[in-house]
Amino acid sequence: MLVVRGLAAESSSSLSVDAVALGNFDGVHLGHRAVLDRAKRYGRAAVYTFRPHPAKVLAPDRAPALLESYDRKIERLRDAGVAVVIEEPFDAAFAARSAEVFLETLFGATKTRGIVVGADFTFGHRREGNVGYLSAWGARRRIDTAVVEPVLVDGGVVSSTRIRAALGAGDVALAARLLGRAPALRGVVVRGKERGRAIGFPTVNLATENEAIPKTGVYVAVAQLATERRRAVVNIGHAPTFGANALTVEAHLFDFARDIYGETVELGLVSRLRDERPFGDVAELRAQIAADCDRARAIALGEAI
Repeated sequence: MLVVRGLAAESSSSLSVDAVALGNFDGVHLGHRAVLDRAKRYGRAAVYTFRPHPAKVLAPDRAPALLESYDRKIERLRDAGVAVVIEEPFDAAFAARSAEVFLETLFGATKTRGIVVGADFTFGHRREGNVGYLSAWGARRRIDTAVVEPVLVDGGVVSSTRIRAALGAGDVALAARLLGRAPALRGVVVRGKERGRAIGFPTVNLATENEAIPKTGVYVAVAQLATERRRAVVNIGHAPTFGANALTVEAHLFDFARDIYGETVELGLVSRLRDERPFGDVAELRAQIAADCDRARAIALGEAI
C-alpha cells in the first residue's frame, strides 16, 4: 500500500486510482468498512484522510479522543484492501479552503472515476460542502459519487462517537460489535512497580498510544505480541490497594514469563469482569486476581484483534 503524506508529497501520476473514499476513519469500524468496500467495487481504491483530526485544530477543547493512533489507522486501512492512503496535514490554512478549492485540489491531483463518502460527510470552510454539493460537483466532471448509508447495529448507527461512549461505559462487547473486532489498546511495554510479580501475578505495563481508554476495571483480553498470542487479564485503573494515582494499563499474560520490555503489545479486550476496587490487604487482592484468572480462562475469546 502506498502512503502519501499530503498531496504535495507525490506526483499526480502516482495517484491514479479508480475511486477515492473521503473521511477521518477513526477506528475503521463497520461503517467505515462499508465505505471502503463500496470504493473497492470501482477497482483500485484510495482513502483521503487528515492528520491531525480536524477537530483537534478547529475545536481542540472539544476534540474527540481517538480510538487508535494514526499509524494504527493506516495499518487497518491496509488490511482492509486500500491501495493508497493520502494523509493530508490539516491546519488552519487548510480549513479555510472553500469546498470548491478542496475538491479541485484533490481531484486535480488524483485521477479517479468515483468518490465515496458516508451520508453525513461535510467538507470545506465552515462545512459548506455536503453530499449534495459533492454529487453535483462530480456530475459536472463526470465523476460518479457514491453515498453510503449508515450501518446499523443493535438499533443504532455505527459511529466512532458511539464506540467511544461504549468504551467509556466499559461495554467492550458493544464496542466489538460496532468495530467488527475487539477494541484494542496498543503500546510499548515499560517497567512498572513490579507489584504483580511480588504477589505471584507478573504483569506487562503498557504505555498505551490510545487516547480513548475504556472505563477502569478488570478485563479479559488477548495479548498480541510480535510472534505469539496469549490470553490475559487486564487491569485499567489506579491500583487503589497500593494508593496509586496515575492511570495504568497492566496485563497478566497466561503461561508467559519472557522479558518483553520495549516491545509493542496489543491487547484485544474481550469482556469486562468487574470494577476496580481497593482490597483490605495484599492476600485479599491475590485471591481476587486468582479468581479473575479462573473466570478469564473459561471465557471464549473469538477473534479478539
